Amino acid sequence: MHRCSWVGDNELMIKYHDKEWGIPVHDDKKLFEFLILEGAQAGLTWQIILNKRENYRKAFDNFDPNKISKYTKHDIEKLLGNPGIIRNRLKIEATIINAQKFLEIQIEFGTFDKYIWQFVGYKTIKNKFSSLDGIPATTKESDAMSKDLKKRGFKFVGSTICYALMQAVGMVNDHLTGCFRYKKV
Repeated sequence: MHRCSWVGDNELMIKYHDKEWGIPVHDDKKLFEFLILEGAQAGLTWQIILNKRENYRKAFDNFDPNKISKYTKHDIEKLLGNPGIIRNRLKIEATIINAQKFLEIQIEFGTFDKYIWQFVGYKTIKNKFSSLDGIPATTKESDAMSKDLKKRGFKFVGSTICYALMQAVGMVNDHLTGCFRYKKV
């Protein structure tokens, strides 16, 4: 069975690749989780974040934006002491800000899903890369998403992070053409 070469032999990465990565997500709570986790990944590897994912779920109220949006300085200090997550003040504060902005988008658009999928015309872009070398770090779509999210006050949403989000939630299919998931997604 051939998989995308970035997966390696880590069981958690294999499970993530085989069961989640690239499958279109339209559930707002799941989209929020990926938005936060992709921002937490900045400067790190996805494997580090994936290893801490369950800790993130516990620490951040199972990614409930309503609860996170109300976090206080006391909550931030508590999170900074949690060894199960990335203890970066800017990333933790960004999570709170992003929860607030996420809720604003839900009010404006009805759902975050409706807002975020507009950047790909509400359908998955199916790429045809045969090697990792062909996969871009950013695209015009991720540039537009990043620009709009930043304009709305989101943090840790550069174009590279936005493209990683697009890959994770199936806005683009970047499974390599030789990967067994390519045609299934």
